[in-house]
Amino acid sequence: MKLGIDIGSTTAKTVILDPSGKAQFFEYKRHNAEILKSLIASLEKALRQIGDISVNVSITGSAGLGIAEKYGIPFVQELIASTNAAHTLFPHVKTLIDIGGEDSKIIFFSDKKRPDIRMNGSCAGGTGSFIDQMATLLDVSMGQLDRLASQYSRILPIASRCGVFAKTDVQNLLSRGVSKEDIAASIFHAVAMQIITTLSRGFEIAPAVLFCGGPLSFLPSLGQIFTKALRVSDRDILRPDHPELFPAIGAAISSGREKTLKLSELLNRLKTSTISIQTNSDRLPSLFKNTDEWGAWAGKRLSSSISKIRLTESQGDDFFLGIDSGSTTTKIVLIDTGGNVVFDYYTNNRGKPIDAVVHGLQALKERVDKSGKHIHIARTAVTGYGEDLIQKAFGLDDGIVETIAHYKAARRFNEEVSFILDIGGQDMKAIFVEDGVISNIEVNEACSSGCGSFLESFSKNLGYGIQDFASIACAAENPCNLGTRCTVFMNSKVKQALREGASVSEISAGLAYSIVKNFLYKVLKVRDISILGEHIIVQGGTFKNPAVHRAFESIIGKEILCPEIAELM
Repeated sequence: MKLGIDIGSTTAKTVILDPSGKAQFFEYKRHNAEILKSLIASLEKALRQIGDISVNVSITGSAGLGIAEKYGIPFVQELIASTNAAHTLFPHVKTLIDIGGEDSKIIFFSDKKRPDIRMNGSCAGGTGSFIDQMATLLDVSMGQLDRLASQYSRILPIASRCGVFAKTDVQNLLSRGVSKEDIAASIFHAVAMQIITTLSRGFEIAPAVLFCGGPLSFLPSLGQIFTKALRVSDRDILRPDHPELFPAIGAAISSGREKTLKLSELLNRLKTSTISIQTNSDRLPSLFKNTDEWGAWAGKRLSSSISKIRLTESQGDDFFLGIDSGSTTTKIVLIDTGGNVVFDYYTNNRGKPIDAVVHGLQALKERVDKSGKHIHIARTAVTGYGEDLIQKAFGLDDGIVETIAHYKAARRFNEEVSFILDIGGQDMKAIFVEDGVISNIEVNEACSSGCGSFLESFSKNLGYGIQDFASIACAAENPCNLGTRCTVFMNSKVKQALREGASVSEISAGLAYSIVKNFLYKVLKVRDISILGEHIIVQGGTFKNPAVHRAFESIIGKEILCPEIAELM
């Protein structure tokens, strides 16, 4: 029999074909970065079901090469495996479209020349992880997202080049009251158009078209919307029996006869071989030398505070309300005439910015009622992504440009501020100040790696709350050098580090370094640190993470002021 293994960025697929090409065993599962453990579990299940058979084995996939090299298993490149499977099972196919966890592929077949193979490059839009992020934003499972999309009435434009930037469009649609059914279908349409436009690049996608990969297997509505976007009929679409296993089937078909093993032999090899762990390979300096240094630094880190008092302690009855309706969170602050904070509120939008403000104002009303104090809100202002929406919805007095709001807040802590860096949920802003006047503003544009959502997604994927994830980073001895990449592509670097024996704390610290390097070298393109000046202030919820603050100081060699209320600035 033939054993094909496909270990991708997020899933592990195993299939065993008999001599007639029929699958006698198959399994598809998420490996959650525990690649070897998942593979062994699948092979043990096969051993129980079909016995200790002899197999010709071959492995493929983005994470399969490392397993192949370490355990002496023949490797076949994923696109070659898919091509071999298509030629064998569907000789008349003209176009193969495969959507994976972190990649998407198109293969054009021709009778006169070799297959033309296209694959996504620097952007992960149009992949399974992109869809995952959108489902999380809508607070639904993948199955629910598919069911919602099956009931849509119209398609609306959504950015597809970056999963985090697409959130802005989705949140805008939610705030306008667009149904989740239409949003779900629009997300699928964005995926289809991203793949069609970036991978076909003018080349005709001719039928018959073969759909494969997990998203096109488990999300029928995605396939239907994709078919409409291709402007072909359903009869032009080929769907194999197990499209999610297609590269694994291709690996099995590609396996040679020179490597014949019993399943028990293969399992024994995987269980007894050792992986050498190079803990100091491509690593960065620790954020702190020891716990004493960490403790001393933490003690003064948030010493820059603003006065917070009870409502009953405030002078006078006039108060001023500020709202920041951000891309992922909503913040509300009430101050008295002396600038003392008497109420603050911070919450995740969950795609409903108006509801977030309503809940915040309800919390304020409860606080006022409990205090028994009479208050008069003399003036109100709003800033952030939802500025126009919230100002109109609640009849607020002023809308403030976000950079100006940041500058006004920073000057409360240091009137000589020379540089302000704000990192929010999906954007970052760098504000340069000269002689008390804003001289330049830089914002991230084409990529959202290094923003708050970037860290939040990794902490969640690795099973940590964001606060615990930040804390363990400060204790890491050998932070991983993960570079600066797209949020989704960074998954591959993180999983590679886990395979090489890195701890979660070393990965968390490495991500903190990546965030800093991203805004310094990709967004600002800094060559001379002196342009930041001597009075640097950092703001935004991301800087509640002490590891990011410390990594910034370590790289530039300067102390940086982080206000105690960084997320409320």
